Amino acid sequence: MTQVGEMAPDFTLPRDGGDNITLSKLRPSMVVVYFYPKDNTPGCTKQAIGFTEHMQAFRDAGCEIIGISKDSVKKHDNFRAKHALEVILASDADSDVCEQYGVWKEKSMYGKTFMGIERSTFLIGGDGVVVQEWRKVRVADHVEAVLDAVKSQ
Repeated sequence: MTQVGEMAPDFTLPRDGGDNITLSKLRPSMVVVYFYPKDNTPGCTKQAIGFTEHMQAFRDAGCEIIGISKDSVKKHDNFRAKHALEVILASDADSDVCEQYGVWKEKSMYGKTFMGIERSTFLIGGDGVVVQEWRKVRVADHVEAVLDAVKSQ
């Protein structure tokens, strides 16, 4: 499980638009990597729109944003187009990156247990080290908290 002060696990994943995104190739920029359960669900949509609305402030602070879920690239493309999203959306269909970051968890809903992504965000410094993490994220005010952390670096 990834923790503050450790090197963030590097990854290369397929992304919206048909290309790949590699975390280490974004250095020396800071990177916000956020994991979310599913495209076009209320909380995930609100979070992605929130990051998009603050995208210029993140860029001004030298920070890129990558959202990761198990959804396919095609679903990401549709999600991005439907909501005019500016964040990079990457597909971790096999859950490998989710497992490396410790966000692939047993969850429960309506008395049933299942495996899924625990909404989590990681701020990765320009040197590739995890600077801050947010686990079990509540969407309300989260984007602003992440932006404040980015600006304080």
